[in-house]
Amino acid sequence: MNFLFAFLIGGALCLIAQLLIDLTSLTPARILVLYVVGGVFLGAVGLYEPLFDIAGAGVSVPLIGFGGNIAKGVRDAVDAEGALGILKGAFYSSAIGCSVSLLSALILSLIFKSKPKSKDF
Repeated sequence: MNFLFAFLIGGALCLIAQLLIDLTSLTPARILVLYVVGGVFLGAVGLYEPLFDIAGAGVSVPLIGFGGNIAKGVRDAVDAEGALGILKGAFYSSAIGCSVSLLSALILSLIFKSKPKSKDF
């Protein structure tokens, strides 16, 4: 059942994003930010953890999981260090994900040569 719930909920999130791309004038970048902020909101109000318990990778792999991770990091840091945790928690909880992304981008940019997009669509 875990796989089914992960597939259904993760697929629903992808469907919503695709509908936003197709039916609105929102750019993909704005939709990505919307998903991260949505994850932070779900984490802040305490709904991300129960959703994660049901859907697992269906919500932790998309950007909603990144937002939930930021909210959890801030909450833990505020509990441990007080108000300073508001600034420190998000960086501490998301540092490994950002580091891996940047390092992967650097390695791939050294391996592959980028080409300019053709203007003849």
